[in-house]
Amino acid sequence: MVFSAFTQINLWGVLVTSAFGFVFGGVYYGAIVPRYYAIALGRETIPAAKLDMLTILGPFVCNIVMIVTTAAIMRMIGVVSLADALSLGLVIGVGYLLAMCLTIAINPNFPRPFYYTMVNAPYFLVSILVASAVLFLLR
Repeated sequence: MVFSAFTQINLWGVLVTSAFGFVFGGVYYGAIVPRYYAIALGRETIPAAKLDMLTILGPFVCNIVMIVTTAAIMRMIGVVSLADALSLGLVIGVGYLLAMCLTIAINPNFPRPFYYTMVNAPYFLVSILVASAVLFLLR
């Protein structure tokens, strides 16, 4: 059952969702919250680091893994409506993504872990809700 769920994933849904996440992430972190993100990291007085291939492609690849996993979970639990897909998105968004974001930020290298999580929360929640909806609609 587990492995067959992966074979039933619609590649177009994964591609559309991955493209959305990449563009939305670029706009969100590049134009909407860069100042707040720097503050959350305690780097507001330091010039922004130059982007390299790892910082561009790394999150993209990780996002694809999360999208494929979400699509497989949708198949495994039998999501049959858009409301179910969005509910799953909220569960994953709050229960995993936001909780993991805060878990990662609670260490001495993040001076403002709660602020960091609040800066990242809209990106994670919007991304997983869009992913869940697109994956359901293009199933």
